Amino acid sequence: MRAEVRRLCAWVFCAFALMLAGCATQTHLLQQQGLPGLPRQVELASTPFHPQERFQCGPATLAMALNAAGIAITPDTLVPQVFVPQREGSLQPEMMAAGRRNGALSMTIPPRLDALLAEVAAGHPVIVLQNLSLPAAPLWHYALVIGYDLDAGDLVLRSGTTERLSLPLSTFEHTWSRSGYWAMVALSPQRLPVTVNQAQAVEALVAYEKAAPPARALAAYEQALQRWPHDLTLQMGRGNAAYRAGDLRGAESAFRRAAEEHPGNAAALNNLATVLAELGEYEQATEAAEKAAALDGQWREAALATLQAIRAARQRAGR
Repeated sequence: MRAEVRRLCAWVFCAFALMLAGCATQTHLLQQQGLPGLPRQVELASTPFHPQERFQCGPATLAMALNAAGIAITPDTLVPQVFVPQREGSLQPEMMAAGRRNGALSMTIPPRLDALLAEVAAGHPVIVLQNLSLPAAPLWHYALVIGYDLDAGDLVLRSGTTERLSLPLSTFEHTWSRSGYWAMVALSPQRLPVTVNQAQAVEALVAYEKAAPPARALAAYEQALQRWPHDLTLQMGRGNAAYRAGDLRGAESAFRRAAEEHPGNAAALNNLATVLAELGEYEQATEAAEKAAALDGQWREAALATLQAIRAARQRAGR
């Protein structure tokens, strides 16, 4: 699915769409192979419900996901952030950005039914995009998956004006597949999706840092580093977030770890030097800046400027 929704959110389910025939490939494989390690039934029954207004399934669905993540917000607040009147609907990039803007860690998950169920089993409601009509005349619709029952072969959704919609997995797959199996979660920064890989998490966290308050970005980076402790981008992100939050010691620790684990990285050394100088630790700051300047590359000029600034600050301090 390209990053757009070309038609409106469906007001009600199209009966014809629910009767479409065809091969629900992922459902068939799931029924054959099962899901080892996952419970047979899950329902996140405490997930809030907001019935959608006409065409506004995007704001309603995102509000439910954000509420479940502990973020108090209403669909009306989200309408100007995600709803595109010319399209009579909400685009996926706006849904992702609005989640981040309001403090949630927004990430797409792998386009697989087993990944969707694994997220629900982990306690994460999942926003999905469906086409409730034919591909030639799409009726795009956002819904929130909150449960499943493998024995019954059903999925449970908050959808449209229906608080609890139970849908056969195969029927859901038909409608979901037409979006390219697009799905996202909007979580608190203390949680990560269980199905994303390292590269996906890093990309999402960098985007999150640009929109989120420093304290939330810092919490998200710290959570990710528990899973991928040696990732340079995550280490640098943690240092940047700590610095923006005014935690110089936290920033020092993050940049020092990055510099020690990635000794050829001039950016880590330069950032470490900057923070050490602000802490008044000029000897260590000078050493870090000199190491950064000694490395050829795009950071050499910045490191030389940092070294000059450290010497000037040290002179002013009489040290």
